[in-house]
Amino acid sequence: MSFEGYQSWSLPSGLVPDEASPEWLSKGDNAWELTATSFVGLQSVPGLVILYGSMVKKKWAVNSAFMALYAFAAALLCWVLWAHQMSFGYYKNGPLVGKPVNSLSNVFLLGPTHVHSMLPNADYVFYQFAFAAITVILLAGSLLGRMNFYAWMIFVPLWLTFSYSVGAFTIWGYGFLQHKIIDYAGGYVIHLSSGVAGFTAAYWVGPRHSHDRQHFPPNNIIQILGGAGFLWLGWTGFNGGSPLSAGLVTSLAVINTHICTATSILVWLALDMAVYKKSSVIGAVQGMITGLVCITPGAAGLVDPWAAALMGVMSGSIPWYTMMILHRKSAFFQSVDDTLGVFHTHAVAGVLGGLLSGLFAKPKLLNLMYGNGVYGPGLLHSGGHIHPGLKQMAYQFVGAIFIASWNAVVTSIICLVISRIVNLRMDEEALEVGDDAVHGEEAYALWGDGERMPKPRRLRIPLICRRSMPTPV
Repeated sequence: MSFEGYQSWSLPSGLVPDEASPEWLSKGDNAWELTATSFVGLQSVPGLVILYGSMVKKKWAVNSAFMALYAFAAALLCWVLWAHQMSFGYYKNGPLVGKPVNSLSNVFLLGPTHVHSMLPNADYVFYQFAFAAITVILLAGSLLGRMNFYAWMIFVPLWLTFSYSVGAFTIWGYGFLQHKIIDYAGGYVIHLSSGVAGFTAAYWVGPRHSHDRQHFPPNNIIQILGGAGFLWLGWTGFNGGSPLSAGLVTSLAVINTHICTATSILVWLALDMAVYKKSSVIGAVQGMITGLVCITPGAAGLVDPWAAALMGVMSGSIPWYTMMILHRKSAFFQSVDDTLGVFHTHAVAGVLGGLLSGLFAKPKLLNLMYGNGVYGPGLLHSGGHIHPGLKQMAYQFVGAIFIASWNAVVTSIICLVISRIVNLRMDEEALEVGDDAVHGEEAYALWGDGERMPKPRRLRIPLICRRSMPTPV
C-alpha cells in the first residue's frame, strides 16, 4: 500500500498513515479500546479476586480468590486457541457456534476487525476475552466454599467452550439470533448465562458444610468495598468499550451506567433500612451489582438518562425482593446453595435489563450504534406503529429463554461428565478445614476458623545417644 498521497495533507506527522498505522486504523479509537479492555480486565483481576476473597468466611478466602485468578488465566489460553473463533468467527451453516480454530496469526491479529470499526483484531480478541473471563468468574460466585478445585480446573475450559461460546455466537456473532436480540454489552451473553449456570452448577456440586451455610460472615468488609470499587469503575470499560469507538454512544453509555448504578444502590439501601432497620454495606454492594447488570444488556448507550435512572429503581428493588424475601420463602431457592446469590444479582437483573431495553431503546440511538433498521425500536418509542416494538420485546423474551435453557442443560452435562473424573465437591475434612487443607496456605496468620492445628513436636533423641543410655531393668 502506498501512502505518498498523504504527504500533501496538512496533518501532524503523528497522524499521517504509514505501515505501522494504516489508513483503516483510528489511533483514538484504538487507544480508547485498549483502555476499556484494561478496565474490564481489572474488574476480574484484582476486582473479583479481592471481592470474593473478602466476602467469604476467613477459612475460604484463599480458595475463593484463587478460583477467580485461575479462571482468568485459563480463559485467556482457551480464548486465543479456539474459543474466540467459535464465538465470533464465520462458519457456514453454523447456527450455534463457529469453527474452533486459533486466533494467534499475526496476519489475523494485525488486520482490521470484521465489525464496523477502525481497530485491529488484536484489540477485539483481547476485549472479548475479558468479557468471557469475567463471565466464568461471576459464575464461580455460586460455588465458593465447597467446589473441588481440580473439578473447577476442568470446568472452566469446558464451560467456556460449550456454553459461553454458543451464547456469544448466537447473539453477537453469526448465529440464528444475530440482529434480533438487543444485547449491547452482555446482559444475556454474560450475566444471564453466569447466573443460570452458577445456580445449576451449585445444584450439582451440592451445598457448603452445614456450619458454613448457617454462619458465613465476610472476613473483610473494607476490602469488599475495594473490590466493589474495581467493579463499578471497571464498568466504564465494560459498557463504554462496547461500541468499539470513542463516539457519542460511548459517552452516553458511560454516564447512563453510573446513573443507573447509583440509583440502584440508594434504592437497595432504602429497602434494607425500611425492612431490616439497618443500612447494610453488603446490601449496598449487591445493589451496585444489580444496577450495573441491569443497565448492561442494551440500555447503557441506547436509552435516555431518565430511563437509566428508572432502571436503577427497578434493579434496586426487584432483585432485592427475589433475594431478600422470595429466596427465604421459596423451597426451590433454599434447596440450592448459591453462595453469593449470583442468580439474583446476575440472572434476575440481566433478564430485567434485557426486557427494559426492549421497552426503552430509542430508534435514533439504535441507529447510531448499529445502523438504520437493524433492530426494532423500544416499545415505548414505537409511536403509532406498535408492531415493531412488540416484535422486539418478543425477541428479548426468546433470547432470555434460549440463553437460560442452554446454560441449564449444558452446565448440567458438564458437571455430570466431570463427576465421572473427579469429585465435584470437596471431602468433609477439607470442608471443615478450608484453605489450609486445600492449598496448604491461609489468608491470615490467625487460628480458630477451620485451620489444622499443628501437631505437637516430639523430642527426638539421636540413635547414637540412645545406644549410650543405660537400659532400664
